[in-house]
Amino acid sequence: MLSIPEFKTEHLIVSVLTSQDFQLLNKYENDNRRHLALWEPFRDDGYFCLNESKNRAAAHLRDYELGTSITLIAYDDRKSEIICMCSFSNIVYGPFQACNLGYSISEKYQGKGLMFEMLQLSLQYIFDEVKLHRVMANYMPENVRSEKLLNRLGFQKEGLAKSYLKIAGSWQDHILTSKLNPNHLVI
Repeated sequence: MLSIPEFKTEHLIVSVLTSQDFQLLNKYENDNRRHLALWEPFRDDGYFCLNESKNRAAAHLRDYELGTSITLIAYDDRKSEIICMCSFSNIVYGPFQACNLGYSISEKYQGKGLMFEMLQLSLQYIFDEVKLHRVMANYMPENVRSEKLLNRLGFQKEGLAKSYLKIAGSWQDHILTSKLNPNHLVI
């Protein structure tokens, strides 16, 4: 089994989501159900059951161990609550060395810079330790908070994907962005 990294920022403790975190995950998802519904695929009531959170947490840990996805969570300083999460999914190695980034933050912590704090550290980990070359993140045009966050993190706009993802029950356009590993020289 791989070791589980843990990082500290000024306000957060960041670590890989593990099976032991399923109760915190369940609370986070239930507390933010309405808040996140606008930006995520439709979720039925079963998704929010404790057992389903347990299954998802175990699946995230398996994916981490396989190297196909890394889901990080940011706790408060007592590890009693998940404040925000991010997932580096669809990890591809070889000549591509890239992944997709998704993220969410608890409604009550929006606007405090905590998502930026987490993603800044998480991207450093992905570039320095995992050694990926490219991270892609996409957002719906009306999601101004995500646009500002990705701009602040140094993501570059690459285009518009029409009818890209089915979010909240309908197909939504997305702005495509990416950030390249600053340690890799582009030749």
